[in-house]
Order: sequence, then structure tokens, then C-alpha cells
Amino acid sequence: MEVATRPLIAERILQIEESATLAMAQKSRELQKKGIDIINLSIGEPDFFVPQFIKEAAIRAIEENYSFYPPVAGFPELREAIAKKLLRDNNLVYSPDQIVVSNGAKQAIANAFFAILDPGDEVIIPAPYWVSYTELVKLAGGVPVIINSSIENEFKIFPEQIEEAITSRTRAFIFSSPNNPSGLVYSKEELKEFAQVFAKYPDIYILSDEIYELINFKGKTTSIAEFEEIHKQVIVINGLSKAFAMPGWRIGYSASNPVVAKAIQKVQGQMTSGANTIGQRAAIAALEQDPEASPDLQKMIKAFQERRDYLVQKLIEIEEMIPNHPDGAFYVFPNVELLYGKSLDGFTILNDNDVCMYLLNEAHVALVPGSSFGSPGYIRFSYATSMENLQKAMERIEKALKKLH
Repeated sequence: MEVATRPLIAERILQIEESATLAMAQKSRELQKKGIDIINLSIGEPDFFVPQFIKEAAIRAIEENYSFYPPVAGFPELREAIAKKLLRDNNLVYSPDQIVVSNGAKQAIANAFFAILDPGDEVIIPAPYWVSYTELVKLAGGVPVIINSSIENEFKIFPEQIEEAITSRTRAFIFSSPNNPSGLVYSKEELKEFAQVFAKYPDIYILSDEIYELINFKGKTTSIAEFEEIHKQVIVINGLSKAFAMPGWRIGYSASNPVVAKAIQKVQGQMTSGANTIGQRAAIAALEQDPEASPDLQKMIKAFQERRDYLVQKLIEIEEMIPNHPDGAFYVFPNVELLYGKSLDGFTILNDNDVCMYLLNEAHVALVPGSSFGSPGYIRFSYATSMENLQKAMERIEKALKKLH
């Protein structure tokens, strides 16, 4: 009997893309190993160190032998600290049993999609979006439905666009504010308009990715979960990677209604079990501190704002790049279509990916193409690096662009 040949890899894996940000970071490391001085503006991790009081909490956890399996949903003390933080900072009421601590915010998002999506369910995603949103939807069997935006409106979408995208298959909507990659921040009034749309569709979940909530140059960030009419539909996603400069500690969390929270815990129980114990104990100390009273956080926000101002001004001075003016996170997302058609030594720029490859090879600066975020024609600059690196990077970019004809 002849046996049919099957692919070596599952179809669902063949259908998803590699993370563009991680791929560019890996390419940068490979060039650095060859002795090339690469300035990496492609990865979104703060260049600050973990505050000392958080390190001391981790050291105490090691000394107190927190080395055994933790509860799947996280230590009760940490879930209690998260509940208090959500009330203190976001005016959100969640009980500890509605919170699941995960291995970073990325796993929190994946957990939620696996908990709520059936094959063929649609998830509405405004572009530009974080590169993993669409791929996690696909992994969970869902179908991404993209809403486009433009730099003219600072990449914000409007309620009528959401309404138009909703179908009988719509199961969820996911967005971030402050946004990665654009840095846009939705106002309370704008989020209220979104809430009024979703209140008409109680079976649609809203995943609110709030990982950058504290890096907001306009003040306090509003959570869409604040609006009572849709509170039960919202799954809040957050973590400690950005505001606490703890990306390698891999502590994230979700907060949701009791039914969804139980399902998320069930998913995580089969995937990874609980997050690492030392990181969890350190996270308790981090979250117990009021961010407004944190000198480490305030210093970091001030530095990011200064870097944003510098980078936006330098991009304005480059005729071929049209920058936006971000209000949060640590990214600028300029339009680069004026570079299309320009060339050097037989290499012609045709798209945003070509722009990034040209600047990597010619200027030795690593960036990420906007097409990876669902917005071709743009590139993402991360200013989560020193001012010295930014200045050096912009000097190299200006020099490289002048070579094009």
C-alpha cells in the first residue's frame, strides 16, 4: 500500500510568521559576532536595570527557598498585590481568583486566545499592531481581521470602523494603548466610544494590552475595563517587562471575569504551569510600590520622553521620513515611502523591508519594517536605548541616506 507523504511540520506552524522583532535582533547579534558594530533599535526592552529593591526581594526569595512548583495561577500574595494595583492605579475591581500570573504578557495573550477562540472565530485587530497578535490568533485557530489606520490620525481608529468589521464570527478585539509600534495613546473619551460599540455585542471579548500603561507622557492611562457596561467582556493584559525594566524575568498577568479566568488557568496548567517563583516573589515588591512615588520609574519616563523628542526632531529633519509624534511607549513609527525607488550600487529600495535591510547593511542600524506590524510603508524605531546610541544611529542613517540616488 502506498503511504501518502505528509509535511514534516504541522500546518498551523507553517501558516505563522517568525517574530520580526526577534528575527531582527538575532540578525543583529549575528553581525555583531562578525565584529560589526550594530546599533540595535529593533527590540523593545528598556535599557535600564531592575530597581534595587526588586533585586533584594528576589534575593530574599532565593534565600527563603522559593524553589518548588508554584500554584498554576500564581502565588496568592502576588495575585492579591495585582488586585490592589489594579484598584489603586486603574480603578478596576478584580478579586485575586480572577487573575492568572503567566510567563510574560505574551503568554497571557496566548492563554486568553486559547481559552476563548474556536476554529474560524474572528479577532479584530487595529493596525499597526504588535507582531505577535495575528500569529497567536492563528495558532489558536482564529482568523485575524485587520482595521487599517493612518499617520494623519496618529494611527488611531474610529468606532465606526470597529462596527463595520464586526460579523457573526467576531469573537474578540485586541489593541494596546499606549501602542506598540506607534506609541499612540487613546483618551478616556475615545475609549468610551469604543465601549459603547462593544456594549451592543456582549459575546465579543476585548483584550486590552496595557503593558506600556506607565510609559505615558500625557499622564495617566485609561483602561477600557473601567467602563462598567463592558467590564465583564474585557480581558486586561499586563506585566512587569516595560515599566519595571524586567523583560527577562518573564512575569505577566491577565485579569478577567471568573469564567474566563478559570479557563485561562486551565490552559496554562497544561502548557507551562506557574511562572518562575523568584520572579513572582520579586513582582510582589514591585507592584506594592505606588508608581507615582517610584523615583526609578519617573527617571525612566523622563529619559524616554527626552529621547522621543530628540528622535522625532531628527526624523523631521530627514526629508524622506515622516514621523508621527508618540504619546507613550518607546517607539516612533515614521512613513518611509519617499525612499522607494532610490538605489545604491544596484540595490533599489522597493518597500519598507528594503529600507530596513539597507540601513542594517549600510548604516549598521537595526530597525523593524512596518509590514511586520500590519502597516507597510513605515518602519519602527525603538528608543529604549541610550541617547548616545540614538545620536550615533541617526548620524549613520543620515550619512547612509545621502548615498542614495
